[in-house]
Amino acid sequence: MVVLATKVYVDGEARERALDGLETLVDDDLADLDVEFTLGLRDDGFPSVTVTGTDATVARNLLAAEWGSITPHREAGETHVGTLASWDDEGFVLDAGEDVRVPADELGLDRLFEWTRGTDRVNVNSATRAEVRATVNRAGHADDVVTVERLGVLEQSIVCREGTDGPGLLADVGPHLRSELLAVVP
Repeated sequence: MVVLATKVYVDGEARERALDGLETLVDDDLADLDVEFTLGLRDDGFPSVTVTGTDATVARNLLAAEWGSITPHREAGETHVGTLASWDDEGFVLDAGEDVRVPADELGLDRLFEWTRGTDRVNVNSATRAEVRATVNRAGHADDVVTVERLGVLEQSIVCREGTDGPGLLADVGPHLRSELLAVVP
């Protein structure tokens, strides 16, 4: 069994959609292997994948490499993977089965720096990629968007076309998404 390091922190229908989407992504990851898998959800919100079959060991290693895995044993100085729980001026707190503080001076912020050089973006938390894409289309902004990048199962980044105003897009799609939204303006 592998416990994936991407937390499903929504309830109700949103949780079911997130798990359906995650199951599809895991199925895609394991498509070329001779395995069967079952996706479950632990009480703490982390998904677990039970894998059986000839390639089970390879599949578990592949999932751990692709998604990160929650392990019960952690030591200082190791690299941990989890879900961002909170942040402050001192750094980030990562939920990796238990809280792990990452000091600000140890953060790899290359991706965020790249975002300051490109077009506007709207980051969305607590919504699947399909929900975000459908909402953008429903709001009449399909032509204003390059793509919706998947950052996690429930974390997306809408990449605006050149000349599209991120805060304006946020204002238009915001009322249609019950999610946390943030505009990134370079």
